[in-house]
Amino acid sequence: MRGFLGGLVLLGSCLLAPAGASAQSGSAATTGGQSTASSDIRNILDRRCVVCHSCYDASCQLRMGSLAGVLRGGSKEMVYHTERLTDAQPTRLGIDAQTTAEWRALGFHTVTDRTDDAASLIENFLVLGRQNPMAPNAPIPRALDLSITQTPACPAPDEFAAYSDANPLAGMPYGVAPLADDEFLTLLSWSRGDTQLVDPPVAIPADIAAEIATWEAFLNDPGLRNQLMSRYIYEHLFLARLHFEGDDARRFFQLVRSTTPPGDAIDVIATRRPFDAPANGPVYYRISPVEETIVHKEHLVYTIGPERRQRYTELFLNTDWSLADLPGYGDGAGGNPFTTFAAIPPRSRYEFLLDDALFFVRSFIRGPVCHGQTAVDVIEDRFWVSFLDPGSDLSVTDPSYLADSAALLELPVAELGSGFLDTLHAFSHADQAKYLAFRDARYSVRPGADEGFGYGAIWDGDGENTNALITVFRHFDNASALTGFHGDIPETAWVIDYPIFERLYYNLVAGYDVFGSVEHQLTTRLYMDQLRMESEDTFLEFMPRDLRREMHSSWYRGLLAEIHTFWLRRRVDDRTPTGVTFETSAPKQEFLLKLLERGDGLWPSADPINRCTDEDCQAAFDEVLLADLRALASQAGEWVKFLPEISVLEVEKPDGTSELFSLAHDKAHENVAFLFREESRREPASDQMTIVPGIIGSYPNFFFRIAQSDLDGFVDMLRDVRSQTDWMEFVKAHGTRRASPDFWAVSDRIHEIFSLIAPIQSGVLDLNRYVDPKPGDDPT
Repeated sequence: MRGFLGGLVLLGSCLLAPAGASAQSGSAATTGGQSTASSDIRNILDRRCVVCHSCYDASCQLRMGSLAGVLRGGSKEMVYHTERLTDAQPTRLGIDAQTTAEWRALGFHTVTDRTDDAASLIENFLVLGRQNPMAPNAPIPRALDLSITQTPACPAPDEFAAYSDANPLAGMPYGVAPLADDEFLTLLSWSRGDTQLVDPPVAIPADIAAEIATWEAFLNDPGLRNQLMSRYIYEHLFLARLHFEGDDARRFFQLVRSTTPPGDAIDVIATRRPFDAPANGPVYYRISPVEETIVHKEHLVYTIGPERRQRYTELFLNTDWSLADLPGYGDGAGGNPFTTFAAIPPRSRYEFLLDDALFFVRSFIRGPVCHGQTAVDVIEDRFWVSFLDPGSDLSVTDPSYLADSAALLELPVAELGSGFLDTLHAFSHADQAKYLAFRDARYSVRPGADEGFGYGAIWDGDGENTNALITVFRHFDNASALTGFHGDIPETAWVIDYPIFERLYYNLVAGYDVFGSVEHQLTTRLYMDQLRMESEDTFLEFMPRDLRREMHSSWYRGLLAEIHTFWLRRRVDDRTPTGVTFETSAPKQEFLLKLLERGDGLWPSADPINRCTDEDCQAAFDEVLLADLRALASQAGEWVKFLPEISVLEVEKPDGTSELFSLAHDKAHENVAFLFREESRREPASDQMTIVPGIIGSYPNFFFRIAQSDLDGFVDMLRDVRSQTDWMEFVKAHGTRRASPDFWAVSDRIHEIFSLIAPIQSGVLDLNRYVDPKPGDDPT
């Protein structure tokens, strides 16, 4: 079972040990009343500890982004568990328990308490790391497991002596360069109780407090339509980091359900999923400040303010619909958004999603899974996404479409089984097959069906919304997304309509229970497989009929993949015409690049690094830096396979400033039809590298730092790599190893630059996956 599901849910690699990060507090206003000592402690924790101890993949569930998380302590229970036959007890910080005693009852042990004859766990790990530091610039010993699939030991205080004897290298920080002397002494003083850590409440200015009050009144209006609107908004924004227009760049809030009305202290309603029934009593929607350190892997920013409120009024309240009774909650009632929110016009719901499409796509990969692998193990390493225009989407324009198909759009999360593989709803694929037949039949008789879909059937952002085109990158077990089309022409592309979009969200976010059983994990993954293929099929409807089967076959090469698509009862539609008149022999490229040109400048039509080959493009982007990087971008070669999933390159410019680039390793596959044995379907000879300005991933695997004057040598040396020995020499010349004395300084500088170029969107990066190249490693 472990081998079969090993790629489905993975675990972080630290024990009590961080791998490094930059200070990114939840709010710039939170430190005003802190003592200097407390501020120093928080700053070090944010830069050195939070990187390994945040989100659900915090090692030993020890979250160090807030005092509450530190006091909760650690646990031997893993959140990510590939063999869990029944649902686990949720242990969400601030939700499932409120006091230290309650957390102890749930199995958490202290990491801060000390007795007269025993130090605290944090002190013990600090001292152990000091006694046995990593050798500078040397490979980390193989005995020290850095894999994210390891099971951390998570020793309780009375188990530390035996643990440290057996694992002398497992001190803090784990498997990286040691702390600086002043950092070590500051944390040691804190761990001994000589200094205190205090996280004061977020300071909320009067104008923001007034805006919160206005929003809470808006969301808690007693009218039936208002209540259904607010429920829809909550179920889609419960993970959002709300940022008020014009507010401090580092102050964020979250939308919660509370038993208490506006004006009273918030009492969060704890349910496994946002559509589950609350306890007896009324539900109030409240806005609560985020007090934890902001980490990038779960930082989903959603801007609100007067304009957003007006947009909601326009979408949900100024439209023509009525409601006699509110829908129920629970699996069957709440797990299908097409029945729960049937009264709200589909156009309103679809436009709500399209307004912030990037936010929702990112929620698929930064949502409750944190790692993102349930969503990304089923996608290509890079692909482009566009959306069916609301005016061409029958689920929007035909009032009977969703009413007639809602039962076929039931999601696995709406029918949870009672035991291992009890129902495994997604294995049958029956409803999906029936829905696809229903969709084909309805679209075949729609007005204009004889002409097929043309460019006008793709949403163009209404001339002002950059969310209309999105690039998704997969980085093995996590992913990232950006607006616009980045990189060379991808192998596959998606077109998402409203039914696909809503099901993606409820399958991967609202309905995904990170504490769920293996059955739940499998059904989520298998249903995501269906939604990927449905999105690809919709894209194929724009391609020439005689090429569709050939294109589809190129995406699903291999006998098993052919059997897989046959088993899923999928037939490529080669009967419906396309409304696009193609002028070249490369229709996929022609179509996708034409979409960029329709943006009226919303996105650059050219990619100045990866897709810039003609003289006009190069003349428009003639910077020396970009020209040097083009020699690496979108290129295949023996050297590419040695690169990790995602690297950060810092280029120091002659004026003293630095520019960051993300180097994404685009791995080629025969197909992505299966959740196991990915290595057997790899085609490393076809791998390429895509280079994107800035930071695009939450889990960088390696840092490179060079002067711009040395960029030519960097490029030439990388392109000459042919063996692991060559790669080790390249890393020695240009890379920052885990045990490099400069590791923390480089990390701090990259985080500082990140916060400057993306003051609202930035957050602490997770370095759990930071690689440690060794002689003899297999690059594939």
